[in-house]
Amino acid sequence: MQTLLCALLSSFLAIFCIVRYRHWHLHLSADAQLGLQKFHSGQIPRIGGLGVFLGLAIALGWSTWRGLLEEKGFLLLLAAIPAFGVGLAEDMTKRVGVLTRLVTTMAAAGLGVWLLDAQLPRVGVPMLDDVVAWAPVGAAVTLVAVAGVVNAVNIIDGFNGLAAVVSMLMFAAFGYVAWYLGDMFIVQVCLAMIGALAGFFVWNYPRGLIFLGDGGAYLVGFVLAEVAVLLVVRHPELSPWFCLLVCGYPVMETVFSIYRKRFLRGMSPGVPDGLHLHMLVYRRLVRWAAGSEAARNLTARNAATSPYLWGLTSLSVAPAVLFWRNEVLLLLSVAVFVAVYVGVYVRLVRFRTPRWMRRSLSGR
Repeated sequence: MQTLLCALLSSFLAIFCIVRYRHWHLHLSADAQLGLQKFHSGQIPRIGGLGVFLGLAIALGWSTWRGLLEEKGFLLLLAAIPAFGVGLAEDMTKRVGVLTRLVTTMAAAGLGVWLLDAQLPRVGVPMLDDVVAWAPVGAAVTLVAVAGVVNAVNIIDGFNGLAAVVSMLMFAAFGYVAWYLGDMFIVQVCLAMIGALAGFFVWNYPRGLIFLGDGGAYLVGFVLAEVAVLLVVRHPELSPWFCLLVCGYPVMETVFSIYRKRFLRGMSPGVPDGLHLHMLVYRRLVRWAAGSEAARNLTARNAATSPYLWGLTSLSVAPAVLFWRNEVLLLLSVAVFVAVYVGVYVRLVRFRTPRWMRRSLSGR
């Protein structure tokens, strides 16, 4: 718990300073004025990832000094720097291209392979496992998988408290199984990330005083992906399907987004649109009063969106924790979650929302 509390306090204080003195940096750190994915009013700093990074770094340093953590914690932090750095550069300049960010996150994954031996030895599919066991293929699969999770967390970072709580749930699941397996290195990393995210969450939810930004989302996604890979590498008895199920919501959001854009809409997957699941929840489940009251309710409507997705995330995280030792049940749970996700998405996009799921902030 020392690691968690150290990360929480460090992140909390760092983000307090960022918010308190935002007038010094808002001209650089503020989000865009307009956009398909802007669901709040005013200009808000989007460099909350800086506080999360400091919280993680300080907690890892403390835990290493106290003998609670292997020195590999610093190697993990070193590998994360390219992903965090390119995201932070985008937050500050708004000029870093999608391809540059993708290549850089894959380079960070490559550092993870080199420094931490974080290379997938198997994927849980018998015929493919023989291919992935060949080092070059395994490395390529790892780079793609890590970069995919990094961008998946960035995609769900759209509303106050959404990415933070979803990520804390996923780290909690990984940390629990790591504790059961006796892997204290993974446990301490998960505790550090949960604490750092909790320190950010206080300032982000419900009022949205600061956002994670690309830097924060890339950092969280990278550490999450590395933890998943290391669990599979260090524990041959653990099925990769456990890790996939834990990350079910962001991964499914990313895969479905690529399918929707490329095959249904004929557009590049890298082009932003307004049809992600969390955006549909915002527009069609969370209702608000019309007229002049609308502007005052914008923040409340934003914050009211996230709990729906927290609930959806629990539908993948909970069975992953319950059935982590049974690969058959993990596979079944993955199939059920995919069906639930697609079913909810289709109902929302076709305006067939069940009445009991609708919420009116005006009380009507």
